[in-house]
Amino acid sequence: MSRVQLALRVPDLEASIAFYTQLFGTAPSKLRDGYANFAIAEPPLKLVLVQGTPDEDTRMDHLGVEVETTDAVHAATTRLADAGLATDVENDTTCCYAVQDKVWVHGPGSEPWEVYVVKADADSLTKQQGSTCCATTQDTAAVSAGSTTASCC
Repeated sequence: MSRVQLALRVPDLEASIAFYTQLFGTAPSKLRDGYANFAIAEPPLKLVLVQGTPDEDTRMDHLGVEVETTDAVHAATTRLADAGLATDVENDTTCCYAVQDKVWVHGPGSEPWEVYVVKADADSLTKQQGSTCCATTQDTAAVSAGSTTASCC
C-alpha cells in the first residue's frame, strides 16, 4: 500500500502531537527527540512532525509518497526521469530515524516531493553528510527560495 506523506515543521512538538492524535484518533507510530510520525490508516497518510523554532508558525516542510519496496522507488525514478523531471536519487540514506531509498523531484513552485521506502529504523534525526534529508530551518528556507536542496522525513 502506498500513502501520501505530509511533513510539517512545528513550533511546539508536544502540542502538535496532542492535536494530531485527537484529529486522527491515533497515537504516533514513532516518537523520537524533536520528531514524531503518524501512520494513519484512514485516510491513508504518513504525517511527520519535525520540531522547528518556537518563533515560527507551522509550515509545510515537504511532501512525499511512501511505497513498500525499493523496486517501487526505482520504478518511480524511471517514470519521473522519463517524464522529463530532474531527479535526485538517495540510496541507503539515514535520516529522520530511518534508513531509506528515495528519489526527490520538485514541483513548479519548488515544493520538494520524495518517493521513498523505509528499510530500517535508525538512531539519528539529522541527515548524513551529502544527503538532502531532514534539513535545518535555514536549509528549508533555501528550498522555499528556490534552492534545489530538499529536506525529508
